[in-house]
Amino acid sequence: MDFDLNEDQREIKSVARELLGARSTWARVRAAAVAGEYDGPLWREVVELGWPGIAVSEENGGQGLGIVELAVLLEELGYACAAVPFLSTAVAAAVIDRYSDGDLHEHLPGLLRGETRVGVGRAGLILDGADGPAALLITDGRIIQVNSRREVLVTIDPTRRFGRMVEGQPFAGGWNAHTGGDAAALLTTAVAAELVGVCQRSLEMTLDYVKERRQFGVPVGSFQAVSHRCAEMLLHTESARSTAYYAAWAADAGVGGGVSLTEAAALAGAAAATGGREVAASAIQAHGGIGFTWEADVHWLYKRAEVDRMLLGGSSVHHATLARAAAARLAAMST
Repeated sequence: MDFDLNEDQREIKSVARELLGARSTWARVRAAAVAGEYDGPLWREVVELGWPGIAVSEENGGQGLGIVELAVLLEELGYACAAVPFLSTAVAAAVIDRYSDGDLHEHLPGLLRGETRVGVGRAGLILDGADGPAALLITDGRIIQVNSRREVLVTIDPTRRFGRMVEGQPFAGGWNAHTGGDAAALLTTAVAAELVGVCQRSLEMTLDYVKERRQFGVPVGSFQAVSHRCAEMLLHTESARSTAYYAAWAADAGVGGGVSLTEAAALAGAAAATGGREVAASAIQAHGGIGFTWEADVHWLYKRAEVDRMLLGGSSVHHATLARAAAARLAAMST
């Protein structure tokens, strides 16, 4: 069995890395954060490439690929800390395409054109939940109808917009069975994939820094404590990566694949919530006193990781999901 990306997926990853490396520089990220707005030119280019519809079927105007390909893009966007509303737009489009029985397909053209703003998240924190018209809100496994009331919520990550749901009613119809749980699992998978990119960039920036920074005439990376911390960062990054792509594969495999998407997403959410925080915090610590200064760049990754961890609900939520699944399996075996 091949656990690596296939040739087409590697090409998507390469193109995304090259584009975002040129367009989403730290200067552009900083400028968007200071302005309190998304990077409009970058977002238009992303939309022109068809990225928001990468996991949407061709019959509904998308590219007809899968959640694994979506995860590849999210990893690269997390790596670049890009200031664009991609995660909310792409996840909402994929959820409508996969789980709506047709009533909400009218929103897909606006999503794929990057014109319709949506909100996705958990109770208390909705990514893009208060910025513009909302076509869909996904929160705590429920689908919240479009007329739910929202308000702006300020977080430590100024590269993206956030809101809080004030009130809303579960959508009465238009969804297939078990949609709420599947939508929440897909959102968890997407956020986990983005955190993989955040972890990878944090690790690389840290390794570059500790190789150059010298104390007592030697690179600080040669100190045992620092090298051990970097090894732990690598472990968390690879754990987040393997579980995130496993969950993405499970989403594409569906019920016929014999894998529980809920459990796979819980694995990814737990690994990413823990790994994102540990890796980004270690990157700050390894950079010493400059790590969290405004002039440094690594703090943008820490902020993205912390708010993404909140979107995931922390690791304990997913550990509880896995514990319930294990208990149910043991109970079934004993009857």
